[in-house]
Amino acid sequence: MKPGPGASGGGREMHRSRPGPAWVFARPERILAFGFGSGLLTPGPGTWGTLLGWALWVVLLEGLGTIPMVVLLVASFGVGCLAAQRCGQDLGVADHGGINWDEIVAIWLVLWLVPAGFWPQCTAVILFRAFDIVKPPPVNWLDARFKNGFGVMVDDLVAALYAILTMAVLVHFGVFA
Repeated sequence: MKPGPGASGGGREMHRSRPGPAWVFARPERILAFGFGSGLLTPGPGTWGTLLGWALWVVLLEGLGTIPMVVLLVASFGVGCLAAQRCGQDLGVADHGGINWDEIVAIWLVLWLVPAGFWPQCTAVILFRAFDIVKPPPVNWLDARFKNGFGVMVDDLVAALYAILTMAVLVHFGVFA
């Protein structure tokens, strides 16, 4: 029999559908994939991850220049693919709901490309969550087609692009001047 969540903290063991803090905080890739623990929060671990991403944006990232931001986003996406892949394998679930690093990285992309300020950012966060939950095409196609770390990450980036495009329309029509 395989050890329970957090029993060993090592290896690739299959787990119940709701891992606990001991399991998540036993390995660095789990900590990252579960959004520093925000993926353990219920209901809606994806929403908690998005809110953490927004908070991290405001506190740490909002002032980054273009090159550092691009490097951060690309590196965070790549590391996220690896972390999500590993956690999915450990859990036996390709896209476990608690894996929310994908929401964190995607909301950083959204917030980087929308106007500064509370209301534009709040609107962008709501739009992103709506597109991530509803999964309009091709988000739903990507979500169904890629069942690995890349798949976990990429569908959120497309949902982010929908939010960015919607925000661009709102800005164009003067909603956020």
